[in-house]
Amino acid sequence: MRTPGPLPVLLLLLAGIPAARPTPPTCYSRMRALSQEITRDFQLLQSSEPSEPCVRYLPRLYLDIHNYCVLDKLRDFVASPQCWKVAQVDSLKDKARKLYTIMNSFCRRDLVFLLDDCNALEYPIPVTTVLPDHQR
Repeated sequence: MRTPGPLPVLLLLLAGIPAARPTPPTCYSRMRALSQEITRDFQLLQSSEPSEPCVRYLPRLYLDIHNYCVLDKLRDFVASPQCWKVAQVDSLKDKARKLYTIMNSFCRRDLVFLLDDCNALEYPIPVTTVLPDHQR
């Protein structure tokens, strides 16, 4: 009788080991991911040819969770009367409401505000990468 080679035995051993589960999201990672998703969705909504003219009049929505003014920005966006009954905007407002709730209650202690500059949320400074002198 022939014994199985090392490869089939190794495959059986590896198949029996449960895969490591990724760590659950932290409050910070959840807030950051949701804010980036909302900002991206808003930019897509603004850049696509809107079927509803009201989209042009929505408050700007650039979110920086490290800026204290983001809470006011989220509250203003959710409360804006523009675009009632527009599915994409309703979805965006639901996400903004969820982020506001997460930031204001569940993750309040995990949040550190580094800025209090409301203009930075209206006109964000584009991120540029500057190479160190030794890499030029």
